[in-house]
Amino acid sequence: MMNWMEWIRKAGSTAPVVASVAPAERQPARVSGKYQSLYKYLEGRYATTVVLTLTEIEDILGFALPAAARTDGTWWTIADPDTTEGGYSAAWTVAHRTAVPRLSARTVVFERVSS
Repeated sequence: MMNWMEWIRKAGSTAPVVASVAPAERQPARVSGKYQSLYKYLEGRYATTVVLTLTEIEDILGFALPAAARTDGTWWTIADPDTTEGGYSAAWTVAHRTAVPRLSARTVVFERVSS
């Protein structure tokens, strides 16, 4: 039986083999928690603009939005990751969208942000 050193000599080239390592691909940000289903919905839409009613958003989430989401437009525009809901705004920001509430129409317009 031939040992590996003998095999290398007989194989021809004794030049060192330099392995190149491809840089790790950057993994996309993920959203976890109870707002993940809204993220998945928005991420999967190719349209630049997605308009959803508050009822449709609740259907996607599977639970009722907090009262502030229905009455205070800043809930949609100012993120507070330290709330009990967690980083709810990550559902649209990680999906590369802004949220523009139109509370009188009971809708939210999610616009794609150019990357």
